[in-house]
Amino acid sequence: MFQHETTLRVRYGETDQMGYVYYGDYAEYLEVGRVEALRSLGFPYRRLEEEGVMLPVHDLAVKYHRPARYDDLVTVRATINALPSVRIVFTYELRDERGELLTEASTTLVFVDRATMRPARAPQALLEALRPYFA
Repeated sequence: MFQHETTLRVRYGETDQMGYVYYGDYAEYLEVGRVEALRSLGFPYRRLEEEGVMLPVHDLAVKYHRPARYDDLVTVRATINALPSVRIVFTYELRDERGELLTEASTTLVFVDRATMRPARAPQALLEALRPYFA
């Protein structure tokens, strides 16, 4: 299992009239967690794209437990529970500064060959970077 944590601060423009983070903005928070997790493995999205790999989201599921609010410091924990093949699944927990669970989510992304726009296997170098976490 591979896990990575990143933190972000809720900006005013991400909140609704009640002062809660707008539900649609959580997808962006998940993206930040996912991108930073891959970056920590040496695979920023830019590298993947330069190597001819696209990674579109296939599905997204979110469960909201408590609202995040303006100026909260939120920790996004992104987890990969299984080595990817054609798909990579991330699960997430978002917690506030007190460690309280705010949101649980998951995304499934598909590796796509940029030239053909067809599904492809995960890059071998990414698998090698992940393999030590699944030994």
